[in-house]
Amino acid sequence: MRFVLVTKDPDVVKATNGAFQPEDELEVFEDWREALESSRDTDILFVDLIATLEHPHKVAGYERFALAKMAHPLAGPVPLVLIAPPEDYEMDFLVGWPNFVFAHLRRPLSYKIFRRATTWI
Repeated sequence: MRFVLVTKDPDVVKATNGAFQPEDELEVFEDWREALESSRDTDILFVDLIATLEHPHKVAGYERFALAKMAHPLAGPVPLVLIAPPEDYEMDFLVGWPNFVFAHLRRPLSYKIFRRATTWI
Protein backbone atom coordinates (compact mmCIF):
# COMPACT_ATOMS: atom_id res chain seq x y z
CA MET A 1 0.00 0.00 0.00
CA ARG A 2 1.03 3.59 -0.54
CA PHE A 3 0.49 6.36 1.98
CA VAL A 4 1.18 10.08 1.82
CA LEU A 5 1.59 12.23 4.92
CA VAL A 6 1.49 16.03 5.00
CA THR A 7 2.98 17.51 8.16
CA LYS A 8 5.60 19.93 9.37
CA ASP A 9 5.67 18.34 12.82
CA PRO A 10 8.56 15.93 13.51
CA ASP A 11 6.51 14.31 16.30
CA VAL A 12 3.84 13.32 13.77
CA VAL A 13 6.49 11.79 11.52
CA LYS A 14 8.01 10.00 14.51
CA ALA A 15 4.59 8.51 15.36
CA THR A 16 4.61 6.67 12.02
CA ASN A 17 7.74 4.67 12.95
CA GLY A 18 6.77 1.00 12.98
CA ALA A 19 3.23 1.66 11.79
CA PHE A 20 3.51 0.40 8.24
CA GLN A 21 4.31 -2.98 6.76
CA PRO A 22 7.75 -3.41 5.12
CA GLU A 23 6.15 -3.50 1.65
CA ASP A 24 4.20 -0.29 2.32
CA GLU A 25 5.44 3.05 1.07
CA LEU A 26 5.14 6.25 3.10
CA GLU A 27 6.03 9.56 1.49
CA VAL A 28 6.17 12.63 3.75
CA PHE A 29 5.66 16.20 2.55
CA GLU A 30 5.64 19.55 4.30
CA ASP A 31 3.87 21.22 1.37
CA TRP A 32 0.39 19.89 0.61
CA ARG A 33 0.66 21.03 -3.03
CA GLU A 34 3.57 18.67 -3.60
CA ALA A 35 1.67 15.88 -1.84
CA LEU A 36 -1.33 16.30 -4.14
CA GLU A 37 0.93 16.05 -7.19
CA SER A 38 2.50 12.90 -5.77
CA SER A 39 -0.76 11.17 -4.92
CA ARG A 40 -0.95 8.74 -7.86
CA ASP A 41 -1.74 5.24 -6.55
CA THR A 42 -2.05 6.53 -2.98
CA ASP A 43 -4.32 4.54 -0.68
CA ILE A 44 -4.62 7.09 2.14
CA LEU A 45 -3.65 10.76 2.36
CA PHE A 46 -2.87 11.73 5.96
CA VAL A 47 -2.98 15.51 6.42
CA ASP A 48 -2.01 17.44 9.53
CA LEU A 49 -4.47 20.33 9.55
CA ILE A 50 -1.85 22.66 11.02
CA ALA A 51 0.45 21.98 8.03
CA THR A 52 -2.19 23.41 5.70
CA LEU A 53 -2.45 26.75 7.49
CA GLU A 54 -0.85 29.77 5.88
CA HIS A 55 -1.28 31.82 9.05
CA PRO A 56 -1.47 30.27 12.52
CA HIS A 57 -5.03 29.74 13.79
CA LYS A 58 -6.59 30.92 10.49
CA VAL A 59 -8.58 28.23 8.69
CA ALA A 60 -8.35 29.87 5.26
CA GLY A 61 -5.25 27.82 4.38
CA TYR A 62 -7.08 24.58 5.17
CA GLU A 63 -9.98 25.69 3.01
CA ARG A 64 -7.59 26.32 0.08
CA PHE A 65 -6.12 22.86 0.58
CA ALA A 66 -9.57 21.25 0.70
CA LEU A 67 -10.79 22.93 -2.47
CA ALA A 68 -7.55 22.02 -4.28
CA LYS A 69 -7.77 18.39 -3.16
CA MET A 70 -11.39 18.03 -4.25
CA ALA A 71 -10.56 19.43 -7.70
CA HIS A 72 -7.31 17.51 -8.17
CA PRO A 73 -7.48 14.69 -10.75
CA LEU A 74 -5.13 12.39 -8.79
CA ALA A 75 -5.77 13.35 -5.17
CA GLY A 76 -9.50 14.01 -5.42
CA PRO A 77 -10.63 10.40 -4.94
CA VAL A 78 -7.96 9.47 -2.35
CA PRO A 79 -9.41 9.00 1.16
CA LEU A 80 -8.34 11.82 3.48
CA VAL A 81 -7.45 11.12 7.10
CA LEU A 82 -7.27 14.47 8.86
CA ILE A 83 -4.92 14.93 11.82
CA ALA A 84 -6.51 17.36 14.25
CA PRO A 85 -4.58 20.12 15.95
CA PRO A 86 -3.96 19.77 19.68
CA GLU A 87 -7.09 20.26 21.77
CA ASP A 88 -5.92 23.64 23.04
CA TYR A 89 -5.13 24.97 19.53
CA GLU A 90 -7.73 27.62 18.72
CA MET A 91 -9.00 28.10 15.18
CA ASP A 92 -10.94 31.10 13.93
CA PHE A 93 -13.59 28.91 12.28
CA LEU A 94 -13.74 25.47 10.77
CA VAL A 95 -15.95 24.36 7.91
CA GLY A 96 -16.59 20.96 6.45
CA TRP A 97 -17.81 19.35 3.28
CA PRO A 98 -19.96 16.22 3.14
CA ASN A 99 -17.89 13.07 2.59
CA PHE A 100 -14.62 15.03 2.43
CA VAL A 101 -12.89 13.60 5.51
CA PHE A 102 -12.70 9.81 5.57
CA ALA A 103 -11.41 9.68 9.16
CA HIS A 104 -10.16 12.00 11.87
CA LEU A 105 -7.14 11.38 14.11
CA ARG A 106 -6.77 13.17 17.41
CA ARG A 107 -3.49 13.87 19.11
CA PRO A 108 -1.43 12.52 20.73
CA LEU A 109 -0.57 10.20 17.86
CA SER A 110 1.20 6.87 18.07
CA TYR A 111 2.32 4.17 15.67
CA LYS A 112 -0.69 2.09 16.81
CA ILE A 113 -3.08 4.75 15.54
CA PHE A 114 -1.36 4.85 12.14
CA ARG A 115 -1.20 1.03 11.99
CA ARG A 116 -4.94 0.82 12.67
CA ALA A 117 -5.59 3.38 9.94
CA THR A 118 -3.82 1.18 7.40
CA THR A 119 -6.52 -1.44 7.90
CA TRP A 120 -9.32 0.93 6.91
CA ILE A 121 -8.71 0.49 3.18
